[in-house]
Amino acid sequence: MTSVNQFVKKAFYLGVGLASYAGEKASSQWQELRTNAQSLADELVKRGELKAEEASQFVDELLQQAQQQANPAANDDDNEGKREPRRIEIITDEDENEVNPSEAEDVEQLRSQVEELQARLRELQQ
Repeated sequence: MTSVNQFVKKAFYLGVGLASYAGEKASSQWQELRTNAQSLADELVKRGELKAEEASQFVDELLQQAQQQANPAANDDDNEGKREPRRIEIITDEDENEVNPSEAEDVEQLRSQVEELQARLRELQQ
């Protein structure tokens, strides 16, 4: 029994160690990104392509974009509890005479299936 406890302890410590290492690595990566962005901004200021006031805003925007790309879930904070399935709209041809009768039957079957699924979804949401 103690070997199981020791194994669980070691697994826990391994997880904590990996999390700590990942945090340190991410922190160093962000610091490196900030340094690179700042040096780029300084170079643009030196060339006269940016003003000094715009440089800090430029660095902040670059870091914000990098953070949004790294964590796409953070972009949906206001929609967190309100996620809905993507809506599907069935668009029919304006001239239905050109459709084969068998294709028309298939379209009608699919339309009825979609309507049934929508009704089930409404029931589940309530």
